Amino acid sequence: MYKESAHDSGLTLGCGVNWTGGVNLRSIVIAMAAVAVLAMMLAGQGRAPAQAPAQAPGQAAGQAAGQAAAQTPGQPSEQERLPARLAGEFTPLATGEIANGPVPRLADGHPDLSGPWVGGGSNQDIERNGGLKPGELPLLPWARQLRDSRKEEDEPYLYCTPMSVPRVNPYPWRFVQSVTAQGMSTIYVVHENGDAGRNRQIFMDGRPHPPADELLPTWWGHSIGRWEGDTLVIDTVGYNDKFWFDSRGTPHTTQLHTIERWTRMNYGTMINEFTLDDPGALSHPVQLKFTAHVQPPGSELMEFICTENNQYGIAADIPYVYRDKGYGLEVQPPPQK
Repeated sequence: MYKESAHDSGLTLGCGVNWTGGVNLRSIVIAMAAVAVLAMMLAGQGRAPAQAPAQAPGQAAGQAAGQAAAQTPGQPSEQERLPARLAGEFTPLATGEIANGPVPRLADGHPDLSGPWVGGGSNQDIERNGGLKPGELPLLPWARQLRDSRKEEDEPYLYCTPMSVPRVNPYPWRFVQSVTAQGMSTIYVVHENGDAGRNRQIFMDGRPHPPADELLPTWWGHSIGRWEGDTLVIDTVGYNDKFWFDSRGTPHTTQLHTIERWTRMNYGTMINEFTLDDPGALSHPVQLKFTAHVQPPGSELMEFICTENNQYGIAADIPYVYRDKGYGLEVQPPPQK
């Protein structure tokens, strides 16, 4: 590197040869060699690709799982560009005094079940998630054999089909309690994970289920609801047999009949006492219990447009960390070798 001497106007090479003093052949040779080496170093720096800074342990867990795109020199990384809540999986829950606070109520005195909520149903394993011990779910032999033969990566839900009842996932969801001039009307269940854009309807106007021969099997079935004190009771029939109860692959048939009893215990907790009845897949009805937890006040559902294999955030140019690996965000990817 060149530097200017503080005490004379001559230029001094970093190797210490002074160009203002006496010059001999040896000094000229040394100076020329130093200039050649310096030129080579500068040329090498001009050609060498910019090297990314070292990452702190754990900083790029998501990137290590599937972000292979090269970063443009001088541009911030996705971890730096995105807000912290978008840089990984993060669903805040109400805690402390807020969670233990009283149940909020609507103008008619019924509990406000709005949410948003996290949990309250099955995900990885309906048997375990519902509070049963291994083997207690009374599956018929064919249903048990089918469940054990299924592979998690083949789950229909991963390819943007509705997950149905009682399925939930790590994303929040909410009840939307609509009111008309006649009083409480349809209650909707809206999931942040868009489930192919379909919302569940729960009819609260006192109507019965259609006759069995008029029911068209659907992903969400036909749901009617009523209040029993502070508990919302939802009765559903008319399911199709396309969805899985969990990523383990637990099946059902079109004979499925479910009853949900939702009770908000305090501000932060809601219990789902769930009756599962399916003579086609179970030897007898079974009772399950799930717990949902509310998000902090002011929380809202984010937009989630489901694209094939749940590439969350693709419309907002947010990289999907498990891209091309066949996993939804709720499934742990295999360890990196």
